[in-house]
Order: sequence, then structure tokens, then C-alpha cells
Amino acid sequence: MAKKKQMRHKSGLKAHRQSLKHAIHNASKRKSVRLAVRALVDAAKSKDVKAILELTGKASAALDKAAKAGTIHWKAAARKKSRLAAQVRTLTAAK
Repeated sequence: MAKKKQMRHKSGLKAHRQSLKHAIHNASKRKSVRLAVRALVDAAKSKDVKAILELTGKASAALDKAAKAGTIHWKAAARKKSRLAAQVRTLTAAK
């Protein structure tokens, strides 16, 4: 009788399942960040100061949530928030 082929490690299979779930979760977090930042940039292009101020908070909150979840690095989130705030300052100072 032939020896039965060894199975894969259970821990490896579980880790793979988890990585697929995490990839989906991280993709949705990144998408929400991208949409929030894009909305802010669009408002900045239209020079709508009220919308800019409202969307700045939403974009920074989305970046903070993504950093908290580990989707993006916290320093990357801080850098992006700083650059967005600098752009907002220049736009609102002009008005």
C-alpha cells in the first residue's frame, strides 16, 4: 500500500484565508480614503470654501481610520493630512 501524500499545514491554510479577508478589508479602507481625498480635491478645484472645510474633516478622519486599522502607515496618514491641510490653507487664505 502506497504512503498517503502529506496534507498542507492547517495553520498555513488558515493564514491564507485570513490574508484574503484582510486584503478585502484593506482595499475597502483604501478606497474610502481615496474617495474622501478626491472629493476634497474636487471641492478645492471648484473653490467652494464651505465644502472644502467640511470635506477636510472627512478626509482626515478617513486617513486616521485607515492608519488605526493598519491599512496605511500612521506616518503616511500624517503626511497626507499635512499636505491636504496646507493646500486648504492656501485656498481659504486666497478667499
